[in-house]
Amino acid sequence: MWLELYEQAADSGEAAAGYYNRNVGLPTPEGKVNVRIPIAAADTMDVRLWEEEDVLACIRPYAGRVPELRHVSRTPRFQVHHFIDGRVLDGFSPRGAAVPPHVLDDVVTLMEQLTRIPREKAPALPAHWPGPGDGPGFGRLLADLTERVHSTYVGEYREAFRLLGIPEDPLAVIRPGWAGLTARPFVVLHADLHRKNMIVADGATWFLDWELALWGDPMYEIGIHFHKMDYPDDQRAEVFRQWRERLRPEYTAGPVADLRLYMDHEKIKSAVVDTVRYSKQLAASSPAEREFLVMRLVKKINAARRVWGSPPELTPERVAEALAPWWKGR
Repeated sequence: MWLELYEQAADSGEAAAGYYNRNVGLPTPEGKVNVRIPIAAADTMDVRLWEEEDVLACIRPYAGRVPELRHVSRTPRFQVHHFIDGRVLDGFSPRGAAVPPHVLDDVVTLMEQLTRIPREKAPALPAHWPGPGDGPGFGRLLADLTERVHSTYVGEYREAFRLLGIPEDPLAVIRPGWAGLTARPFVVLHADLHRKNMIVADGATWFLDWELALWGDPMYEIGIHFHKMDYPDDQRAEVFRQWRERLRPEYTAGPVADLRLYMDHEKIKSAVVDTVRYSKQLAASSPAEREFLVMRLVKKINAARRVWGSPPELTPERVAEALAPWWKGR
């Protein structure tokens, strides 16, 4: 049965594709399921720690609105989850728009639930992983991946980076800040909580795509969430208020500067990573899709330019010029 589902999914043209996985909903006698197949050609642009199925097994007793794992195959590589029938949040509330009020509560509820998972119930950690509460080590680990991505692509993208105002050493401006991060207990983090990973069904929010889950600083969870959600100011303030009120004090300790540091890192990372990602999508995009990608990249790089102390004056014309070699053919 499972292999047949995989073969149907692999042949299906009806897939919801993220960056690392394709998702295909298929009927079975026991109900609809989601077949999740890794995209083999995806470049690693994020810190990857655990296998997603191990994360789902770990969190299931603690977090209620997450996919139920039905099957895992190593060869060929795929998972089967129960199908969550609802609306993807991004489909009716895109970045920058207000979300339904219950989503704010649901997000903080999930973050609080994840703090309850004991270390011994989480999957194993590699030897190089920062020790308990080592915020500076955790921050540098995130930054190391961003630096590796930049160094991998700077040869091919040097002129594009120059035209976009991405510095030769994009992390120099924030690198000294890692040493001052507050020590907070580490917890399980989703580390990718954004609108395309949330499904709203019957007034409740379900949280998908746990392949980037980490063991780390809970301040990073809310920082990357704010970066990727792009809430209106009042909703961001409400999430932060609830987060500080509902989580135990040791998980939210420290100055707002810690939150800003994590968010600044994500802005820089997004400028570098999405320049590469979007350039690879442009050749197969329609003119309307190219315009959409260009406008998104304008916003992302202007956000990073503020961190670098540069005027946020990047225009769609400059982005299109920088990425022209990819969509016009090299």
